[in-house]
Amino acid sequence: MNQPGSFVIRIYGLILNENQEVLVTDEFQLGRPMTKFPGGGLHFGEGTIDCLIREIKEECNGQKIKKIRHFYTTDFFQEALFYPNHQLISIYYTVQLDGDPVFRLSAQPFDFAEMKDGNQSFRWIKIKELLPSEFSFPIDKLVAQKLKNLLPNL
Repeated sequence: MNQPGSFVIRIYGLILNENQEVLVTDEFQLGRPMTKFPGGGLHFGEGTIDCLIREIKEECNGQKIKKIRHFYTTDFFQEALFYPNHQLISIYYTVQLDGDPVFRLSAQPFDFAEMKDGNQSFRWIKIKELLPSEFSFPIDKLVAQKLKNLLPNL
């Protein structure tokens, strides 16, 4: 039962490369298309960095990451979209891939055969070309803008 005062904690990776690009994932989940940063839900008893490592491995075909640094934690109230009466806390880390990508990359959004739950594709976007409006969720939109604003310092 959903109790007011409950929290949903999500952990995301801002996977950066040497070309000043960030990895985004285009997914079809819960009956809807979504563009977001790779990551997912924190499990009870799991640390945030352990969650990040697990989520990237799960989503990116076993990919390892390195140079993990905190980037942003939600600092305002956001109700969780898929969990009514829950507050969403999102934590973002900048990371790099450890080695070459071991997952398929695409040049176009939603590069899969059909809009079916579980389908996912990945693509690099130049940070200077990020459009917050292309992201599906409010906190990702904010983080995309913050990343774009900090580009000269990355």
